[in-house]
Amino acid sequence: MLIVRLLLQIPSVDAIAGVIVVIIILIIVALSIKVIREYERVVVFRLGRLLGARGPGVVIILPVIDRFRKIDLRVLTLDIPKQRIITKDNVTVDVDAVVYFRVNNANQAVVKVQDYVVATSLLSQTTLRDVLGQVEFDELLTKREELNKRLQVILDEFTDPWGVKVSAVSIKDVAIAVEMQRAIAKQAEAEREKRSRIIMAEGELIASEKMSQAAEYYTKNIAAMRLRELQTWAEIAREKNMIVVTGGDSGNLGPLLGIVKEKIQSSGMQQKNDSNTRAMIREETKELLEATKEKKENK
Repeated sequence: MLIVRLLLQIPSVDAIAGVIVVIIILIIVALSIKVIREYERVVVFRLGRLLGARGPGVVIILPVIDRFRKIDLRVLTLDIPKQRIITKDNVTVDVDAVVYFRVNNANQAVVKVQDYVVATSLLSQTTLRDVLGQVEFDELLTKREELNKRLQVILDEFTDPWGVKVSAVSIKDVAIAVEMQRAIAKQAEAEREKRSRIIMAEGELIASEKMSQAAEYYTKNIAAMRLRELQTWAEIAREKNMIVVTGGDSGNLGPLLGIVKEKIQSSGMQQKNDSNTRAMIREETKELLEATKEKKENK
C-alpha cells in the first residue's frame, strides 16, 4: 500500500515537461528584455546583420540570435599624456592637453571603428605633435586659443566618419627646460628695457618740439625773451655761493639794474619783496626796450 501511494504522488511526464517549458520561457524573456537609459543606445546585430540603434527604454534582444553593443552618448573626457615636441624655432617643450568628445552616431561608432576611444586618443596625440611642431614657441605661448581651435577642427574632421564629435580641445600645460626659462626671463627684461628707452626718447622728442616752438616765439617777442632771461637769473641767484657771468650781448642789463636799484632805494623798501621787485623789473625792461626801439627807428 505504501508503494502505491508513492507512485500516485509522482507527477506525470506531461506535467514535468510543461513545467520545464515554462521555466525556459521565463528565462528567455528575462534574458531578452533590456532596459536602456536615456543617455545610452544599443546597436543590435541579428545573425551578423546590423539592425540599427535602439533605445532608450525597453529593448527586446533575442538570445543566441542577436548580439548588441551598448554606447554611451555623454561627453567623454580624454586626457592626452605629455608629448615632447620640437617647435618650429627648435625649442623642446612638453605639452599635454584635454579632448572633449561624444558619440553622435552610434551605428558608425560601432561599425566604422573597432574602439573609438582608443582611436580618438591616438589621433589626438599625433595631431597635437603635428600642429604644435609647425608653430614657433612664442605663438605657442601667446596664441593658445587659436591653436586649441585649430586642433579641434582637425580632430573633428578626422573623427566625423566614426560618428564621433570633438567639441573642444584645451592645451593644459607647456613645460620647458630651466635653461630656456632663464633665456626667456632675459628676453623679457631686454624687452622692458627697450620699451623704457623708447618712452624716454619719445619724451625727449616732445620736449625738443616744445622748446623749438618756445624759441620761435621768443625770437618774435624780444621782451618776452628778456623777461625769461631775467627770471632764469633770479632763480640762479638764489644760490649764495654761485657767480653768474653773462655774455656780451646782455644789452642794457647794467643800466636796467641801476634804475631798479635807485627806485628801490628811493621807495625806502627795507625788506625784500620778490614779487614787487620782479614787477618793477618787468616795467623797467619794457620801458627800456621801447626806448631802444624808438632810438633805432630815429636812426
